[in-house]
Amino acid sequence: METKKVGLITATSLVVGNMIGAGIFLIPATLASYGSISILGWVFTAAGALILARIFSNLSKLIINKSGGPYTYSREGFGDFIGFLVAWGYWISIWISNAAVAIAIIGALSFFFPILKDDPILSISVGLSMIWFLTWINTKGVSTSGKVQVLTTILKLAPLVFVILIGIFFFEFNNFPAFNLTGNPDFATFPVVAAVTLYAFLGIECATIPAENIKNPEKIIPKATMLGTIIVTCVYILGTIVLFGILPVDILNVSPAPFAEAGKIIAGDYGGYFVAAGAAISGIGALNGWILISGQVPMATAKDGLFPEIFKRENKNGVPHLGLIIGSILTSLIMLMNFTEGLVEQFSFMLNLTVLTVLIPYLFVAASYIIILVDKKLHANNFIKTFVLGSLGFAYSLWAIFGSGSETVFYGFILLLLGVPFYVYGKWKTRK
Repeated sequence: METKKVGLITATSLVVGNMIGAGIFLIPATLASYGSISILGWVFTAAGALILARIFSNLSKLIINKSGGPYTYSREGFGDFIGFLVAWGYWISIWISNAAVAIAIIGALSFFFPILKDDPILSISVGLSMIWFLTWINTKGVSTSGKVQVLTTILKLAPLVFVILIGIFFFEFNNFPAFNLTGNPDFATFPVVAAVTLYAFLGIECATIPAENIKNPEKIIPKATMLGTIIVTCVYILGTIVLFGILPVDILNVSPAPFAEAGKIIAGDYGGYFVAAGAAISGIGALNGWILISGQVPMATAKDGLFPEIFKRENKNGVPHLGLIIGSILTSLIMLMNFTEGLVEQFSFMLNLTVLTVLIPYLFVAASYIIILVDKKLHANNFIKTFVLGSLGFAYSLWAIFGSGSETVFYGFILLLLGVPFYVYGKWKTRK
């Protein structure tokens, strides 16, 4: 069945909406304790993200009308095994991190409904309801999910842009933190700060994943990827600078909702409520977008025979509904685990591991970029540009993996290798 395809605005909203979750409403508070060196961290991380965005954009022009994004590009460059590992790790990262997004939504809603902080049964019920409502929305088709994504992206950007534009008039240089507040050398502090900001850029690849559902993908996806990354970069950097000038460091670094605090200073209680609502909507938009992706990646992998066939079954709306349901069941189980006393630390640890399983696809995609261009003999006229761009993307991804810490890297690779038996079984089952 021919499904309705989406255009530039929806594709850009998918990139912006998936990158900007509820976390950005909290990150400036974390960065404040490091000092204004964190602005350089944003700039450095943004530069790496823009390099990767350009690589994804260029690849989307070369591999047209094939969904899967990081999986598809890695498989094109390195073959089935690496493609499978990328898809396996990426898929796991989505359904684990979706639980964290749902919990962040509950945290944002508790600003309006304090009972959510004290009643775990109610809070988990709200979180699960949100997951399954958005799963249902996604079964209606990419077009329907896209409309929700556009709406939530506009609503989440509104309070952030409000604080940035109006907050300039409340900016006081006396509030701006010193360059380095940690007492450690700048050289040692900078990588830590950059690692904190790194998590906020995960999702640059999202427009490439549902490629088959996007109009003129060779034109729309590159534009959406670059435009989305640039919008997010501006919001992150300008938002942090303005907050540094509005709120004193001693208030900022302990604030559970720094943007809402700034909103109160700018426009009283109503300004605070406006921004706090934006944080909740931001989380809802991110959850909607990532649930969409949770069905698209395994579907693309299943179509190539590397994931079980159940993931490629589509409903009348052209949606891999069973893949969405499986992903949301796993997210629900992870969420239930988090609300079991004693398992919260394990949940946080698993969430950290999932960051690595997103960074590794970036590494392979950057390397694949060079391989694919050489393979297709498209590098001849811009040999240096191809190798420089691919090498910079590879180096940045490698640095980001290194910055994740040795324990995360070790267990992250174990998580990836757990997929090997499934790959072997799949190959054995499909042998002639």
